[in-house]
Amino acid sequence: MSSEKTKSGTQKQDKQLNPRGRRAVALPPGEKAPEFTLKSTPDQAVSLSDFRGQPVVLAFYPADWSPVCGDQMSLYNEVLPEFQNLGAELLGISVDGVWCHAAFARDRKLHFPLLSDFEPKSEVARAYHAYREGDGVSERALFVIDESGVVFWSYVSPIGVNPGAAGILAALEDLQNKKQQNLQPQPQHA
Repeated sequence: MSSEKTKSGTQKQDKQLNPRGRRAVALPPGEKAPEFTLKSTPDQAVSLSDFRGQPVVLAFYPADWSPVCGDQMSLYNEVLPEFQNLGAELLGISVDGVWCHAAFARDRKLHFPLLSDFEPKSEVARAYHAYREGDGVSERALFVIDESGVVFWSYVSPIGVNPGAAGILAALEDLQNKKQQNLQPQPQHA
């Protein structure tokens, strides 16, 4: 009964945050990751293609300064060396402007780029199926993009829940293992 009550409460909360009453369904694994170029500072832009040849973690989040987003981005900053040890680059993406990102990153002492999906509003989030219609913000959506620019793993968390880093790390380890298996010589059959 308590799980029913909790589930019902979560659905009610989700409907309040998303008038359509459901989270977006992220771009699935196996799909080509949509190319983008977004501002990281007022005079610098970052493109997905800048990282071709290495895995990329895209962390879409609703807004700078919200408690869950702050905790999530701070956690990723703490585990950033683990992402880097697995050869991955981390990019945070929200609809906030570059000045807001700059203040947020400075306050949280973040060491990875925060990209502004501000104008045209949420164009990249929409391309990744990670936009909350009616709320005007990105979903809390995670993607691991492989070296060739294909979605390897994706996940959409409830907007009020920090998804943590375990799923990302597991996906990066799976991607690394897959790459190592492909590099091993295949036995010759007579």
